[in-house]
Amino acid sequence: MLPTDPSRRSFLQASAALAGTATLAAAQPKEDAPLFAYVGTFSSPLKDVLPTQVDLPPGNGRGIHCFRVNRTTGALTPAGITELGTSPSSLAINAAGTRLYSANETDRVGPEKHGTVSAFALNKANGKLELLNSVPSGGAGPTYVSIHPNGKFALVANYFGGSIAVFPILADGKLGEASDVKVDAGKIGPTKATNAPPGSFAFSGHDRTHAHQIQADPTGRFVLHVDLGLDTIFVWKFDTAKGTLAPHSSVALPPGDGPRHFHFHPNGRWLYSIQEEGSTVVLFDYSDGKLTARQTLPTLPPGFAGSNFCSEILVSADGKFVYVGNRLHDSIGIFAVGAKGELKYVGEEWTRGNYPRSFEFDPSRSFLYCCNQRADAVTVFRVDRATGGLAFTGHYAPVGNPSCVVFLDSKGG
Repeated sequence: MLPTDPSRRSFLQASAALAGTATLAAAQPKEDAPLFAYVGTFSSPLKDVLPTQVDLPPGNGRGIHCFRVNRTTGALTPAGITELGTSPSSLAINAAGTRLYSANETDRVGPEKHGTVSAFALNKANGKLELLNSVPSGGAGPTYVSIHPNGKFALVANYFGGSIAVFPILADGKLGEASDVKVDAGKIGPTKATNAPPGSFAFSGHDRTHAHQIQADPTGRFVLHVDLGLDTIFVWKFDTAKGTLAPHSSVALPPGDGPRHFHFHPNGRWLYSIQEEGSTVVLFDYSDGKLTARQTLPTLPPGFAGSNFCSEILVSADGKFVYVGNRLHDSIGIFAVGAKGELKYVGEEWTRGNYPRSFEFDPSRSFLYCCNQRADAVTVFRVDRATGGLAFTGHYAPVGNPSCVVFLDSKGG
């Protein structure tokens, strides 16, 4: 018999509705785990900028800027700022996604006026950073930080100090005091690059030694670093127990060209180097800690003349394309990788901003994010994996003097 009592009938109807709602809610897919982007910036007040940096903006950033990333569109939504006045211009996240390390490009610490390196704990739920500690960087103006493949050491290049340093990563993620510091020495290259484009007046780092990048090779047995002023890439044998460096080999680039950054091909046998003042990309064969140059190409389109400063270089995860940054020309050059690693210029994309200092792929490799340092914005491009092409999405994220971008994917964490 059907119920006739109105109150009971209402109760049963409400219960059915609630059950339906619960079933519907259970059927709805869960929101994607958050993907965060962290943007390092130049954020020192003008009075703290080194004299040799006066051509750079006086630090419009506020520290490390955090954004939530839309996985479908690539758009960035502000999620907080960790205030710093020490220009955290380079960032690195450990493999577990639990710690972030920043190289703070300043000259404030101790009588020797060193920069600092900081360790932060990462919150995968909301993207917030918690400062763990900071230590002197072993030189002035640290401009690059990376993490050794074993996860036990941070590697730092001090641009204005002309030095590199190794820092133990302690069990709690904090940084220990430097286990090794090496100071570059040698003959400074000329102020005119061998391979400079016609009419170029590009001059940035041939006034003294300038360590610009430091990175372990894929095996972790060797550590490579470039000195722009010495026009040299150095290779060090790395002691994974002591965190110390021993000389192994080196390779000279053409005088004045100024090697800035490099990136390994996924096969570990090819390395691509970008030269800041020469506006070139060089292919090296790499084996057992030794480099042999095999191809040199301009980073700029045919017929370019005038001044340009190269910046970043990235190899796609599938190893099919190489991307290079051109400042003043304000473009990302795109090269196809041949069967033997050789490069072929296939095109370029305007960065939609001034002075692209660096760029990075998101974890899915669907988007490329470009830090336009003097335009105070990060721009977003969709990547065509078949052609290597970049298509502007229309998305801008305002950030004062962005320098680099790294990602934290909380999926599975």
